[in-house]
Amino acid sequence: MQVLHRGLALDRTDRRTIWRIVLPSLVELVLTQLFAMVDTIMLGQTSMSAVAIAAVGLTNNPVNMVNGVLTALHIGTTAAIAWAVGAGDLRAARAVTRTALSMSVLMGLGAAALLYLPAGPLVTFMGAQADTYEYARTYLQIIALGMPAAMVGFACTASLRGVGLTRLPMAYNLAGNLLNVVGNYALIYGHFGLPAMGVAGAAISTTLSRYVSCALALLVIFRGHSKVQVHLHEDFRLRKQWLSRILGVGVTSGLEQFIMQIGFMMFARTVSGLGTVVFAAHQIGLSVNGLTWMPGQAFAVAATTLVGQSLGAGNPQRAKTLVRVIWRYSLVAAGLIAALFLVGAQWIVRAYTNDPQVERLASTVLRIIALGMPGIATQLPIAAALRGAGDTRFPLYASAAGIWVFRVLIAPLFVYTLGWGLNGAWYTIALDQTTRAAVVYARFHTDRWMHMHGAGLSGKPAAEKGD
Repeated sequence: MQVLHRGLALDRTDRRTIWRIVLPSLVELVLTQLFAMVDTIMLGQTSMSAVAIAAVGLTNNPVNMVNGVLTALHIGTTAAIAWAVGAGDLRAARAVTRTALSMSVLMGLGAAALLYLPAGPLVTFMGAQADTYEYARTYLQIIALGMPAAMVGFACTASLRGVGLTRLPMAYNLAGNLLNVVGNYALIYGHFGLPAMGVAGAAISTTLSRYVSCALALLVIFRGHSKVQVHLHEDFRLRKQWLSRILGVGVTSGLEQFIMQIGFMMFARTVSGLGTVVFAAHQIGLSVNGLTWMPGQAFAVAATTLVGQSLGAGNPQRAKTLVRVIWRYSLVAAGLIAALFLVGAQWIVRAYTNDPQVERLASTVLRIIALGMPGIATQLPIAAALRGAGDTRFPLYASAAGIWVFRVLIAPLFVYTLGWGLNGAWYTIALDQTTRAAVVYARFHTDRWMHMHGAGLSGKPAAEKGD
């Protein structure tokens, strides 16, 4: 462990602070990813394994498109609260929390409408075939009904992350995920006197679980005695002063997600043309790949929070040192995951499917994922550090370059022209990750992000009536 700290002036207290944020964040993020993974795994054990997995996979891109853009706005919530806490301005931190909650209600209702009403055309656009269309449409419409809960829950989580509290999100996501497993068992297969509903049952279980997690998250925010505790009698109107703090970082992050998700959708259409069995294997790869991002994202949470707090307190050198240590930790975690995939890919895939053809294709995908792990481990925490400083342009440039060059332009060449099929698609993902890592690291190395004064995150706005 001492090797990871060599050349960096970091005391034991700072290291403990990093891990106090990272470990609960990792558990919480893994549990969040499991909402989707549990559906895929449990549907993969049904008699229509490939069709069910492909149907759920067709809905992931539209859901992630809306979900990703809107939740990215709350990166601004975490950053704004972290800056306020670093500056000792708890009044501002609570005001940002109230604004984030109000904003999330509106976002959730809008997201539900955007996914529910055009569900049929959306899954058709994503490449649904005759055997998957009805399952995919039904799944998407039911999942859409849970978007208000998802948005409000994420606002709570983003607020708590800003003050470095990550254990509480871990707890309420654990409760929701356990309920999802039980609900899937009952509704997918037909137990406890309930009918076997297959794909629709998985969607119902996930949606109900999100509302439970949301209720617990709100309980924490309103009754948890944290630095971001709020009360119902306070002012929840969307005040310009506080919105500007959130959106100063959030809008660019949302635009980044929009560009990314459009690219992901086009990439998914490229792969869906390979057929249902191949797309099912691709979906397993995406599901496992999502889990591999969790360590990097946990370190990213720590980077955003600690950079914001350090810069808010006027200590840019501490911010830089913390990010370098966080990055080294992230690389070690990525190396361990890559080794696991290289050795145990086949056993991991067997948890998802009983189809031998899907198993063979997906096992190769996992080994290709291992190639991109250093890129993931670099770009996630470094980009998060830049966002925490208010420097959101370069993560946007990195995402646009990596996704649109490789996943949109080069993927069809690898998949069809060169005849590499699914493997070719995943080679472009590895190249995308490496490119994004190179761009954000180059920006981090300049140190200019340390002197941007938070891009609107710092400073105390004038008091408003009702605050």
